[in-house]
Amino acid sequence: MNILREWYQRHFSDPQVVILAAILIAGLVVIITLGNMLVPVLVGVVIAYLLDGVVEKCTNLGAPRISAVVLVFIMFISFLVFAMFWMVPRLSSQLTQLVQQLPVMMGHGQEALLHLPEKYPNLFTEQQVNELIQAIRSEITAMGQRLLSMSVASVITLITLIVYIILVPVLAFFFLKDKHRILAWFSKRLPTERRLADQVWHDVNLQVANYVRGKVWEIVIVGAVSFATFIFMGLQYALLLATMVGLSVIIPYIGAAVVTVPIAIIAYFQWGWGADLAWVVVAYGVIQAIDGNLLVPLLFSEVVDLHPVAIIIAVLVFGGVWGFWGVFFAIPLATLVQAVLNAWPRKHKEPAPPAEDSVQEPAG
Repeated sequence: MNILREWYQRHFSDPQVVILAAILIAGLVVIITLGNMLVPVLVGVVIAYLLDGVVEKCTNLGAPRISAVVLVFIMFISFLVFAMFWMVPRLSSQLTQLVQQLPVMMGHGQEALLHLPEKYPNLFTEQQVNELIQAIRSEITAMGQRLLSMSVASVITLITLIVYIILVPVLAFFFLKDKHRILAWFSKRLPTERRLADQVWHDVNLQVANYVRGKVWEIVIVGAVSFATFIFMGLQYALLLATMVGLSVIIPYIGAAVVTVPIAIIAYFQWGWGADLAWVVVAYGVIQAIDGNLLVPLLFSEVVDLHPVAIIIAVLVFGGVWGFWGVFFAIPLATLVQAVLNAWPRKHKEPAPPAEDSVQEPAG
């Protein structure tokens, strides 16, 4: 019991720690219980973080904040309109073509699998190949059923999407316009003595702002470079695959490995085994190498360095708790944990004073 009492006094005796812990627990409860309902708010916050940097630069040049907000917001809406009327129809068209080509691809794949026992009799048997084909068919059937169930609920999904399209930009606009008023409102409802919480908020706010802006730019740059590369090499479904590559950077390390599979499969069914397939894989590897070794350090220079193991654990833990948003904010949330641990005060046990009889008076 003495050990637990000493540990508690060392870590929780400071009232600032109690305030910080209460704020963190309250935020966690809100996220877990109301996370799904607050998705439009979270998307609006992400967009506000993305655009606030441009607004701040405009205000630093002397423009009134409301004028800067309106100008930046109009540019953002223009980009959304471009994406909806140019990019989305092409993505939908390529996705439809890919779905229509899946039976043909499956036929070629099944034929290639059936020849494996002839080419590699020591590695594959006919029974193993048949079991593999049956497992693939079962998985595709289950996937088709899931897609059918999703299409049944498409009306609800469409209504939700329309609400989000209207609601999210409105929220983002007011978050930008009334940023200081909203922060002041929250500040008035928190304890006055919250020095430790303010310190953690200041650190994490900078990290989240840098991360959101950097991550969006990374998605755009990696996706655009991939699209140009795939178009130059003549790869089918270039826009669809480039979009997947761009979005894959949301999940560090894991996303890049997962997207390799559809790129390699589509290139194989388009050209077969040969130099073209190898060049596509090499080009994709070069894009990932440039992203990891040049683009990420450039865009995220102000983000606290985290070990790759810590990042992967953060993706798994926060993704399991909070789904997509947990994955997207895995690095900022891991940074929050690190900032809390670094700012958490610790009272070290003071050494006992020396005994009086051990102190000898100097001889007079």
